Amino acid sequence: MKLKLEEEDSGKMEGKRKKLESKKSENGILLLDKIKVFTRSLLVNLTNRKSPIILIDRFKNHCTLSDSNCFCGSDLPVGKEVLTLCKETHVRRLDVMLRVLVIVQKLLQENKHSSKRDIYYMHPSVFLDQSVVDHAINDICVLMQCSRHNLNVVSAGNGLVMGWIRFVEGKKIFDCISSPDTAHPIPVYVEEIKDIVSAARYILVVEKESVFQRLANDQFCKSNHCIVISGRGYPDIPTRRFLRLLVENLHIPAYCLVDCDPYGFDILTTYRFGSMQMAYDTKHLRVPEIHWLGAFPSDSERYFVPKQCLLPLTAEDKRKIEAMLLRCYLQREVPQWRLELKMMLQKGVKFEIEALSVHTLSFLTESYIPSKIHGKVQI
Repeated sequence: MKLKLEEEDSGKMEGKRKKLESKKSENGILLLDKIKVFTRSLLVNLTNRKSPIILIDRFKNHCTLSDSNCFCGSDLPVGKEVLTLCKETHVRRLDVMLRVLVIVQKLLQENKHSSKRDIYYMHPSVFLDQSVVDHAINDICVLMQCSRHNLNVVSAGNGLVMGWIRFVEGKKIFDCISSPDTAHPIPVYVEEIKDIVSAARYILVVEKESVFQRLANDQFCKSNHCIVISGRGYPDIPTRRFLRLLVENLHIPAYCLVDCDPYGFDILTTYRFGSMQMAYDTKHLRVPEIHWLGAFPSDSERYFVPKQCLLPLTAEDKRKIEAMLLRCYLQREVPQWRLELKMMLQKGVKFEIEALSVHTLSFLTESYIPSKIHGKVQI
């Protein structure tokens, strides 16, 4: 009987895998068709001695309008950029885009993957800088109305996960449950993740690897039945997509713990609202359900952070905060976040998460985080 059940489960998993591969293949064929249509249109114009006009939609994830007259973070473009062969800068940009498009076409045809860095090194003397390739990939995604992973262009994974979760990526099983406080790398091919099983009560996202390791050392996941994720600074695309996938599938609360400084706050907003660079793909990357757990500027008094742990804001910090205060989503969607950010500017100081451990080494895991979650001290 047991053997029969195992065979049935194996058959179901194989069926899901084949269905996933079939859908991926269909998407690849559709994308290849779009590439052919685009390049053929260029060739027809050039053959007829017409200067091709390329319209690229432009998206934003925030602006400085405080009213409702913006479409930031939506699926709607905020305008179009016109590329022609009349401008030298446009010619250069189109040249790079077409070179990258040829590489993407080959990746799709051969069902292979490549990193942005790999693509850069295929023509380093032409591209000159990695940012040029990044810009071209974003332009291609907008033109083809797809996400970066649809191009078979992947990011090098930086994210870590541990806790009460088990899932399958391709043919690899990630069993975090058997050892919940052991770190596992977040898979690069998030679209291939399936069979997610979890007994977690919530998801905790932490900014830094040092805090992630503190939680692991204190066996935080085992004691609190949770999942902990870290993007190790500004999160890469796989980490953001993985978090969104978990929130959508598990339907449990998600909290974010970052340093009490403008860069920590910016990382928090990247998780919840997306980034300007990837604004065209915000709908697949943002996690609007995430709550800010800390560290708040007001926590310095609430948790008696010593003065020697409070660092003065630099001129650059102040400029960054002032610019962030104008973001439309802070004014309309999370005014409480804006009040805390304003308090940071008024106090003129910042502090790291680790400053909370000045009382005891395990203060963060035994007191701070549990009190925030169970006392609902999050926004």
